[in-house]
Amino acid sequence: MPRPLYHIALTGLNATDSPGPGMGVIRSLKAAENFDVKIIGLSYETLEPCIYMRELVSKAYQIPYPSAGMEALYQRLQYILSKERIDVLIPNFDAELFNFIKVSDTLESEFGVKMLLPTADQFESRQKFNLYNYGIKHGIKVPYTKIVFTTSELYTLEQELKFPMVVKGKYYDAQVAQNMEQIWQYFYKISSRWGLPVIIQQYIQGTEVNVCGVGDGCGQLVGAVPMRKLYITDKGKAWAGVSLKDDRLLEITGNFVSSTRWRGPFEMEFIRTPDEEYYLLEINPRFPAWCYLTAGCGQNQPEMLVKLALRQHVPPRLDYEAGKMFIRYSSDMIVNMDDFERISTMGEL
Repeated sequence: MPRPLYHIALTGLNATDSPGPGMGVIRSLKAAENFDVKIIGLSYETLEPCIYMRELVSKAYQIPYPSAGMEALYQRLQYILSKERIDVLIPNFDAELFNFIKVSDTLESEFGVKMLLPTADQFESRQKFNLYNYGIKHGIKVPYTKIVFTTSELYTLEQELKFPMVVKGKYYDAQVAQNMEQIWQYFYKISSRWGLPVIIQQYIQGTEVNVCGVGDGCGQLVGAVPMRKLYITDKGKAWAGVSLKDDRLLEITGNFVSSTRWRGPFEMEFIRTPDEEYYLLEINPRFPAWCYLTAGCGQNQPEMLVKLALRQHVPPRLDYEAGKMFIRYSSDMIVNMDDFERISTMGEL
């Protein structure tokens, strides 16, 4: 019996020292057991490497930056859909998700494009500036957090937190500050790049452990793989990691999905203290760049997501191989200048 061929569009095609999840998602889908895929890449920059990887991406289109708004995104997708069939669309950046959530129902009703995304309420409630109260609501420990909108609030900071503190942007970026001079420095640097508010969080000593998972939207955790970073870049990104056996972390993850009825992929970032306490640092509402490790561990979560988006039955699969490593590497790719000029001028390749 021939395997079905699904046309999958996705973002996150950059593969720099701060890589997007796109390549990991594509490689996982190419390894799917139950279907074949044609990949349509959706890019923001002309130098996103996956655009030029013909063995991974069949066709690439540029789309407007999230700041252009929902209407600009919808109009561009209308054009793309006039030329391409898309069965499932997988956004892979935090900053773009709000727009995709807003257009998801229209894309499905008018074009049959399916997505498995968190609801707007789920997306907003787990934002970094809401996370402390979110943790209280759902029974998850979160380091004490102060949300800072103005510089005047920095003067009383030491009355509430102790050094070291972590200064975070509302979307990305995190710096550990050892004194007030660094607090001011990081506040200006991060706010100028990501805007306000800036999040300042109590630093917790311990080991960072992450988990990549998928929720079905009905309270069921469909898949989950914990990982510990082995090598971290100067931007804090995992360049190598290993899957872990961690029953307590899986229990916390399962409770989170059950309590919130989370829909779609996610990454949860924790600090595990020497006393075996787990403090939640972030919930990313999409696959992490290291999601290909889930396929390597025998639990192909991007494949699960596609089947869920297509309304197929996906039984929970929480078994996986611990002790599997991923090691990221850099490689030079030779491409034709004509391809670069085409994506730059025509917006498609």
